[in-house]
Amino acid sequence: MITLVTGGSKCGKSRYAEKLFSLFDGGKYYIATMSPVGADAREIIARHRQMREGKGYITIECQRDICNADVPEKNAVLVECMGNLLANEMFVGNDIFNPADKIVSDIKTLAGKVSELIIVTNEVGGDGIEYSPETKLYISQLSEINRRISEFADNVIECVYGIPVPRKGAVI
Repeated sequence: MITLVTGGSKCGKSRYAEKLFSLFDGGKYYIATMSPVGADAREIIARHRQMREGKGYITIECQRDICNADVPEKNAVLVECMGNLLANEMFVGNDIFNPADKIVSDIKTLAGKVSELIIVTNEVGGDGIEYSPETKLYISQLSEINRRISEFADNVIECVYGIPVPRKGAVI
């Protein structure tokens, strides 16, 4: 089962994804993709680690190449989040021509190993602001990733003000 959870900034998507994650009876592997670059990022990572304490998750810090994450088969995986993963793949020493192809392939590989895959992503590009060419490419690639994962996901849930809205499949 693959579930894509999307929404804007601070909309409750991570909380909802963790709620889904907690329903799984087997092992729970949380793939954290944020790269610890800068004081703000390190503070966010520390806060997120503290938030996960006591929930029974096994956290794997994996900023790139998530298909290689050491996750035993038939467990549940929560990937948090596509926006960070894409930034890492695009801007951290990679010369990937099309990072969307790589990330979607990595997600499919990971999905083939686990029983439950929950992916958190962001809605981007709807604000109408003009951005630099690099940011436009990032927005385009994340939109492509989201569209392509939506095609093969069992469920696509958009969180709006903390309310899960099913776009494909069902709210669980």
